[in-house]
Amino acid sequence: MTAFLDVRDLKVHFPTDDGLVKSVDGLSFQLEKGQTLGIVGESGSGKSVTSLAVMGLHTAGQYGKRKARISGEIWLDGTELLAADPDHVRRLRGREMAMIFQDPLSALHPYYTIGKQIVEAYRIHHDVGAKAARRRAVEMLDRVGIPQPDKRVDSYPHEFSGGMRQRAMIAMSLVNNPELLIADEPTTALDVTVQAQILDLIRDLQREFGSAVVIITHDLGVVAELADDILVMYGGRCVERGPADELFHEPRHPYTWGLLGSMPRLDRDQQERLIPVKGSPPSLINRPSGCAFNPRCPYADVPKDDVTRTVRPELTEVGGRHWAACHMSAEQQKRIWAEEIAPKL
Repeated sequence: MTAFLDVRDLKVHFPTDDGLVKSVDGLSFQLEKGQTLGIVGESGSGKSVTSLAVMGLHTAGQYGKRKARISGEIWLDGTELLAADPDHVRRLRGREMAMIFQDPLSALHPYYTIGKQIVEAYRIHHDVGAKAARRRAVEMLDRVGIPQPDKRVDSYPHEFSGGMRQRAMIAMSLVNNPELLIADEPTTALDVTVQAQILDLIRDLQREFGSAVVIITHDLGVVAELADDILVMYGGRCVERGPADELFHEPRHPYTWGLLGSMPRLDRDQQERLIPVKGSPPSLINRPSGCAFNPRCPYADVPKDDVTRTVRPELTEVGGRHWAACHMSAEQQKRIWAEEIAPKL
């Protein structure tokens, strides 16, 4: 194994009364220590389901016959997680890999103080006394910008504002200095000043410990600042991935064009309204035939023989470490981007 995190052909399906929900359907990516991967896409594209699968939180058997059907391989530092003993994965969770959850009010226990929950997460993986663990909890609350951390450590989650709960959740995730940090919308509900502090904190942790970081977000500004590589998901699959600079300056997939077109720009005068991606995300039970994006794609008729609506495109290399799943030729992609898309952004 070469990559620290290596996800291979991951599939996560959920049986329901309406049919099989294919939330993630054949996703592969690699991440090295010290690198940051940004995963972007609309709600329902499979970003959070992917992160929960890496963490081993789709509990097998919990829902009887309706448990998640997971296949593929997830390698973390030479250990295959899907085939590993659940107790072994549980020991890795929190120390080797940690996650900043999207909704801190659901992730934090309402019956215990913030400090007690951080102390528990720390003492599970370190043989230290209660006082040392409490000092560590206060230190982490201070690092993420909680005022008067020595007093607020004894507060309950409902006594924190939404932004403070998010910061406490981040403190709990970072308390063990994990080698893999998955941040699912880490700056939700935070003002821009604290958002910058949190992003700086994640960056500092990565520099200090050489951690691998996965950032899941809708905010392309966040991945532009943090990510080395970007993976664009649509309908449970990867439609484009590559170096961040290349995806921002020469994207190849029409869906990526749509995401960039709907992002406000502060570095230039905006004379026209933002361009939305028309339509709605596809059903993950009855996914459209061919390219899943074809009902919303303004360029679906560019490839010949109606191939966009009949044949599913595979990820193909369009440049150095740059991949895209689109039936248009490289020349067509470059021409449309240069003549029609880029001038409007």
